[in-house]
Amino acid sequence: MELALYGADGFYRRGERPAEHFRTSVSASSRFAAALARLLGEVDAALGRPQRLDVVDIGAGCAGILRHLLAHAAPDLAGRIHPVAVEVAPRPDGLPDAITWRDAPPDSITGLVIANEWLDNIPLDIVEQTDDGPRLVEVCRTTGTERLGPVPSPEDLDWIASWWPLAEPGDRAEIGHPRCAAWASVIGRLDAGLAVAVDYAHARADRPPYGTLTGYRDGATVAPVPDGSCDITAHVALDACTASGQRAGASATLLTTQRNALRALGLTGARPPLDLAHRDPRAYLVGLRTAGEEAELLDASGLGGFGWLAQTVGTPLPPSLADLASQAGGQGQSSTLSDSSPRRM
Repeated sequence: MELALYGADGFYRRGERPAEHFRTSVSASSRFAAALARLLGEVDAALGRPQRLDVVDIGAGCAGILRHLLAHAAPDLAGRIHPVAVEVAPRPDGLPDAITWRDAPPDSITGLVIANEWLDNIPLDIVEQTDDGPRLVEVCRTTGTERLGPVPSPEDLDWIASWWPLAEPGDRAEIGHPRCAAWASVIGRLDAGLAVAVDYAHARADRPPYGTLTGYRDGATVAPVPDGSCDITAHVALDACTASGQRAGASATLLTTQRNALRALGLTGARPPLDLAHRDPRAYLVGLRTAGEEAELLDASGLGGFGWLAQTVGTPLPPSLADLASQAGGQGQSSTLSDSSPRRM
């Protein structure tokens, strides 16, 4: 998986445009970035409006989120934003000079970190339960043919026992500790502010028995053959990442769905009033388009079912997300994530 995605000829290393292969919230509508802009404003206020406000997009693709934030930032904020796109692909042509392009997150961040559909592409191993215990699944790089390999490492076995227990022969687990470590490293780099991971996810009580590994190419689901020809992805155990972030120093946590988070940030999907069609037909059509885009982002069976993990360092949760945490019983962790979370479209 590491070679297929990030090797010399890997899928992401050569600069593939994600929107050409699968639909994400960023490519679906600018309303997603608009919601993040509101969140950025709340983070800025919580930090006391610092002279420099870092906005780091990890797995930035073509930096669509940062482009939008720069173009639509309020005047008092625009001059203080320091946008950083973290991506292994080459810097795209025409990217605004203000956006720093790098292949690893900064060591020190004060502001907002966005990781939209990044953790699902952190490479991991897969194990299968046998009559003799769990075994690693080995795969041929060119054909995708599988075979059972050696016993997993002690670290693998510890993670499985904690987060994805295997019951019956044939059951599989996707070993998520590399994703946990990646997320903990993000929290560890955050001096003050908020980090948000957005991904399709599942919870310990509802792990899919045969895993979620799949491939995407040209908008279609394909076999996850690790030859570099397609995106290879697997759902994220965001609850395990939550615990890793807390151990890394997170001050406050919210684990919820995109539907809940975006509604808290002002998206409704509501159609404009019908009488507007008579008073201002153009405004009515614009309102219909906005409503349709928001509805897609909020759809619980689609993008709205994605998980949102929000963790802060040195500050409380922003007001919009703090209200959700309060509704979740004060601990900021929702039980709505399950294996019904969607795959990429």
